[in-house]
Amino acid sequence: MRVLFAGTPAVAVPSLNALVEAGFDVVAVLTRPDAPIGRKRVLTPSPVAARAAELGIDVIHAARIDAEAIGRISAVSPDVAAIVAYGGLVPPAALGIPRHGWINLHFSLLPSWRGAAPVQRAVMAGDDVTGAVTFQLEEGLDTGPVFGTLTETVGPEDTAGELLDRLSRSGAVLLAQTLSAIDAGKAAALPQTGEISLAPKLALDDGRLDWKHPALAIDRQARGVTPEPGAWTVLDGQRIKLEPVRLRPDVSGLAPGSLSAQGKSVFVGTGSHGVELTRMQPAGKKMMAAADWARGMASLESVVFE
Repeated sequence: MRVLFAGTPAVAVPSLNALVEAGFDVVAVLTRPDAPIGRKRVLTPSPVAARAAELGIDVIHAARIDAEAIGRISAVSPDVAAIVAYGGLVPPAALGIPRHGWINLHFSLLPSWRGAAPVQRAVMAGDDVTGAVTFQLEEGLDTGPVFGTLTETVGPEDTAGELLDRLSRSGAVLLAQTLSAIDAGKAAALPQTGEISLAPKLALDDGRLDWKHPALAIDRQARGVTPEPGAWTVLDGQRIKLEPVRLRPDVSGLAPGSLSAQGKSVFVGTGSHGVELTRMQPAGKKMMAAADWARGMASLESVVFE
């Protein structure tokens, strides 16, 4: 079966690898254009484009699937398109090109968390279990019938990045199994059932911690936005980046945003009990242990995170 693979970030690379290893004829890769990376803003291929180059697969670069991209997709005559975190909408004119349509690997248990940030939103919401599905792409937002499902437990210390890494590897196996079943004529897609929730793309402000919130909510938010866009707070008008905190129900008496230090531990008050800072990055400096940052402060008694 001739496969067009559409994907952009590192989490899509395991799926590309899995399809190649399963023996599918990946005739082309569709990915977003090279993007400026780092302080020097060096134009860099997407992780999927880089892996396709290593595999000797032709690459179609497209910020959106316009008439030119549709023409190039048609030219490779795919039987099916597999899509994993491509980063753009597939227009109706492209949906009908492969005879088996587009099969999307999505990192949630649809219809829960339809949208661009399903893993992040699941962690932020405190879900105990999430997963991944393969489904038939339609014009609606993640509305198509489901071919296959897998589940994954959300650990109490999982960040969105860690959870997404696990799902990207198990989901790659699911995607290859789904395409094999389609190729064999044994695939059956079932309509989605259950409660719908939406997972819009995260913005920078989604990472700002509100210390008046309960500690558990702050913990979930910080883990959900790690590694991107990252948790942060404000001190003296400057943004400070934070790695996930630790819950410390034994720490009480601190006002929200107030800090105290004990040994090598730095605590912050919340709307409930305290949390312990792990690592932080003040403006213009490198990421450091919270205890190292605290030692550089004259006194923590007057420090309050906004």
